[in-house]
Amino acid sequence: MKAFIATFIATFANALPVAASRGEPCLPQIDFQSDYNRIMSRKFALVPAAGTGTRMGDALPKQYHALAGQPMIRHALATLCASPRIQEVFVVLGPQDQTWARFDWTALGAKLSVLRCGGPTRAESVLNGLRAIAAEVAKNDWMLVHDAARPCLTMALLDALLDRVGEDEVGGILAVPVADTLKRCGTGQRIEATVPRDGLWQAQTPQMFRYGLLCEALANCPDVTDEAGAVEALGQRPLLVASGSGNLKVTYPEDVALAEKILQEGKVA
Repeated sequence: MKAFIATFIATFANALPVAASRGEPCLPQIDFQSDYNRIMSRKFALVPAAGTGTRMGDALPKQYHALAGQPMIRHALATLCASPRIQEVFVVLGPQDQTWARFDWTALGAKLSVLRCGGPTRAESVLNGLRAIAAEVAKNDWMLVHDAARPCLTMALLDALLDRVGEDEVGGILAVPVADTLKRCGTGQRIEATVPRDGLWQAQTPQMFRYGLLCEALANCPDVTDEAGAVEALGQRPLLVASGSGNLKVTYPEDVALAEKILQEGKVA
C-alpha cells in the first residue's frame, strides 16, 4: 500500500506544473485500478514436474537426473526460491511420484510447496496446479511457469523478466532470436523448404502471465506446448524478453554436460 500511495503522490506532483502551464485542470487523470493492480499484484512461480522425460533414455524421470551433484529440478527451484520478489514456488508432481521424497528439499526454504495433481501433459499439469491454488492466488497476481528441466536460469534473467513483464498488460516470456537456418522436413527425411528465420524467436521459460488470464487461456486451449501459445489463442500478443542460450532446456543425455558447464561457469563468475 505504501508503494501505491507513493506512486499516487509522485504522479500528482509531476502533473501539476505541466497542467498549470497549459491552463488545464490541475488534477491529473489517474487510473487508480490499473495502478493498484500493477503495484499490489504478487508474483508466484509454478514448476510442472509430472513428466517422464523419455528422451533421456532411462526410467528415471528427467527432472531427477543428477546434475552438478543435485537432482536437475533443484537448480531451477533454487533460483526461484531465492528471489525476494517471488511470494511462493509451487512444484506440480504426478500423484504417484515416489522419487521426490528421496531427496531433502528443506534448504530451499518455506517458499516451496508441493502439489500432487500433475497430468499427462504439461498444459494439464499447469492448469491442475493453477486450480489447486485458487484459494491462495488473486486473479491479477502474476504466475511464472518454469520448466523443471531448465536448470540454468540466472537471477539476472529472472529479474529482467519481472522488470519488463511486470509493466505489461498481457504478459511475456523469456526467448532468444533463432540463429540457425531452419529446414522443413518432407517425405523420406528430405528437405522440403528453407524457412525464413526473420522474426522467429525460440521460446524459453519462465513464462509470466496473470493468474486469471492463464487459467482462462489453458482451459480454452489445452493442447498447447507452452503457456504463451494458449494466451495467443485468445488473441493476445505476449511480450518477448531477450534471454540467452545458456538458459537451455535439458532434453537429451548430451545436454547434461553442457548444463553442468554453464552452472559451473556461473558459480565461478
